[in-house]
Amino acid sequence: MARILLGVTGGIAAYKALELTRLAIKAGHAVRVIQTPAAQRFVGAASFAGITGAPVLTSEWEDDPLRGAFPGDAAPAHAPIGHLELVERADVFAVAPLSANTLAKLAGGHADNLLTAAALACRRPLILAPTMNAAMYEHPATQANLARLRERGAIVLEPGTGSLASLGEQGIGRLPEPPELLAAIERALGRSRALDGLKVLVTAGGTREPIDAVRYVGNRSSGRMGFALAEAAAARGASVTVIAANVALPRRAGIDYVDVTSAAELADAAERHFADADVLLMAAAVADYRPADAHAGKLKKEAAGELNLQLVRTTDVLSALSDARRPGQVLIGFAAEHGEGALAHARGKLERKGLDAVVLNDVSDPSIGFDSAENEVVIITPDGDHHVPRAAKADVAGAILDMLLSDRSSTPVKVPR
Repeated sequence: MARILLGVTGGIAAYKALELTRLAIKAGHAVRVIQTPAAQRFVGAASFAGITGAPVLTSEWEDDPLRGAFPGDAAPAHAPIGHLELVERADVFAVAPLSANTLAKLAGGHADNLLTAAALACRRPLILAPTMNAAMYEHPATQANLARLRERGAIVLEPGTGSLASLGEQGIGRLPEPPELLAAIERALGRSRALDGLKVLVTAGGTREPIDAVRYVGNRSSGRMGFALAEAAAARGASVTVIAANVALPRRAGIDYVDVTSAAELADAAERHFADADVLLMAAAVADYRPADAHAGKLKKEAAGELNLQLVRTTDVLSALSDARRPGQVLIGFAAEHGEGALAHARGKLERKGLDAVVLNDVSDPSIGFDSAENEVVIITPDGDHHVPRAAKADVAGAILDMLLSDRSSTPVKVPR
């Protein structure tokens, strides 16, 4: 079974973490626990140690008798750095309950105690269960922190609504019940290796077609959706290559990035990497037209007067790749459409280019358009349409992969094995 690293922060709901630990061990998982000092004011370390059969850690300065090992594992011969070894050996890191204070630290990338340092070093699925007073949860700062963590790929569980710690107070902010928490952890564990052994090629961003040495014809794609898909695929065990067209976003360790500028460069890079790929996620906004002749220097407006550009068609990269596909490859296109007729246009793209699916994004709503932190899409397959409600792009990326690329028999697109 799995190795679960459980982080417990200060809050009355910490007592539920004890039951979560018991249920996880009963299900066959090995559990190690990190507590913040505030958490020990609510539940003592001895309680977790008694259930897990392993020492509980609170500070990065204390020795770990197991040297980062989980119950049932052999301890390493050397004394490793504690927070690094724990998350490296864990299959999942869940923080439940997660206080507003620790949430803010995680959003800011702080590492001032063992729990936050472990979270910063974590390359495994990170599950966060925010638990606090309703006023604190609904505060714009808390909501911004949650959005930032979702965007980075953390799995954020929605708190429950009901009685809160303060006598007689009702509202949102309750920690989900232990069986729900364990179910969320096991879902993440199941997803974390769903694409193990597969090679996924992602295109992201928007191409720029030069007018001269300074100016270009381009589009407003930021690459956020493509990068979110790449990170979600990597989290599920895939070997991921991203062809990034003018994307100024942070890069994740473990993902290979190929930077390109124009449609021609993207086409060349895609052709080089496509043959080895099992799955193509064509999320880049590739220019349909380019200037017929790019000026080598900078055009001077005083000398040129009015500028008339002749635009010519670029190569249809996705159609070319579809024509070259080998049996078993999965090709998923993306369609940024605007308003009326969006579904019809996306369905036409699916059929015309011979794709397994098209992900439709209606950019007529600016709040989920280019460079937005959120998205709402419709996944169009030969079997029908599948709506993904509005959410952070990291969550939308996970939903896309869950629907299209999992092993479930109900999945409309089957991944090669």
